[in-house]
Amino acid sequence: MTDEYNIRYMKLENFYYKLPVGLQNACISCYGLFWKNHRFGGIYNESYAEAIEREFFSYEQWEEYQTRQLRKLLINAFDNVPFYKKKYTDEGISRDFLERITLEELKQLPYLTKNELRQFGKSTLLSTKKGRGMFCYSSGSTGTPTAIYYGIDFHQKWSGIFEARIRNWAGISRKMARGMIGGRRILPQSELKAPFYRYNIFEKQTYFSAYHLTSGTAADYIEGMEKHNVEYMTGYAMSNFFLAEFIEKNNLRAPKMKAVITSSEKLTPEMRKVIERVYNCKTFDGYSGTEACGLITETQEGQLLVSPDVGIMEFIKEDGSYATNGEEGEIVSTGFLNYDQPLIRYRIGDKATLSKNQISKSKHSMTIVDEITGRVEDVIVARDGRKIVRFHGLYLEIPGLVSAQIIQHDLEHISFNLVCDRHYTKESSEKVIKSRLESQIGKFEVEFNYPESLPIEKNGKIKAVISHLH
Repeated sequence: MTDEYNIRYMKLENFYYKLPVGLQNACISCYGLFWKNHRFGGIYNESYAEAIEREFFSYEQWEEYQTRQLRKLLINAFDNVPFYKKKYTDEGISRDFLERITLEELKQLPYLTKNELRQFGKSTLLSTKKGRGMFCYSSGSTGTPTAIYYGIDFHQKWSGIFEARIRNWAGISRKMARGMIGGRRILPQSELKAPFYRYNIFEKQTYFSAYHLTSGTAADYIEGMEKHNVEYMTGYAMSNFFLAEFIEKNNLRAPKMKAVITSSEKLTPEMRKVIERVYNCKTFDGYSGTEACGLITETQEGQLLVSPDVGIMEFIKEDGSYATNGEEGEIVSTGFLNYDQPLIRYRIGDKATLSKNQISKSKHSMTIVDEITGRVEDVIVARDGRKIVRFHGLYLEIPGLVSAQIIQHDLEHISFNLVCDRHYTKESSEKVIKSRLESQIGKFEVEFNYPESLPIEKNGKIKAVISHLH
């Protein structure tokens, strides 16, 4: 992040934090109105209706649909996206080949890596014909976040399918009042001063803080649910679990929900049981990400299905071959919706296990996944008992930061392992990271280390969060 950007962002943040709660709600509502129009205007209704029409395509219809969409996407990328034009030309891949490519031949195209997306995502990976839009950032749990360009058409197509395959399958709709626990920081600093939620009136959204979850604050979260008649919960899996756990341990009564939809982290069977007991409803798991180039969602029957109209998901084993039913593979995604910044054979960094039984209980002709491996992280515990697993924005726009890892040694000490390149500025970057950390979980003694690389776990991933607490 440039110093100019840092200063501007911090000024806006500080201005918001100085406002009384009522005006903060007004600011969040105005922001919510903007996003509501961005997501649900224009071609949203058309996208939703088309997703419903495709719901029960046969396998043959899906193959025809995906082949057609793949060819359109690749020709657009070759003609209008400089990154792919050069990459494919250098690989000896012609436009003629892309015009007639089959699904089986997709594996002949090179991968798109996260480092390439980070390096070229705001330049040559953008279409020369891109429309109006903006960049949205992934959480960047292990280093520099990826910047994904959300054109208006892309966002509305994605929102239509999201409604059809996530909310519809869970028996709810976007018009219902929802509670959200996500990465945005809605409260000033890390002080435990209620209320720990803010309200977006235009979307009937109660946004709960992911950074103030403790045994002592759980009652305030319930108060927010009751005050705004929350009908379903969504957001981080771990944060929703922590809240449910605190509610249960304190013998509090949460309002009955119609559903809880979790994302971002692995939902374990134990977490699911606690959430369902507390809210007296079904919990639905899912997988997508800011990149929105693949979607896996859970049906009422408890099966995880891949949506073929969001994109092609390949499941690749370590030897480069495709995983078969019952095997685990790395997820490689080719998104159909984003023509402004196409992600083609994108190695997102997660894994999934295909089901041995590919017969859908809901009669959908879609690939069935047994488990989304994802990242299973440790938990950082603050002195006041708060538990945090994700640190949204901690590494946002830090120049030269390649990858990162946070380690908690005890309730007083935290260290960072940072892998950086020549563009990294040590003094200013350490100051920014430390300030952001303290604003989320309070003061710690912080140490910065600079190894050449971060250790890779047995599952092939870098662990973003490590705790040595007992």
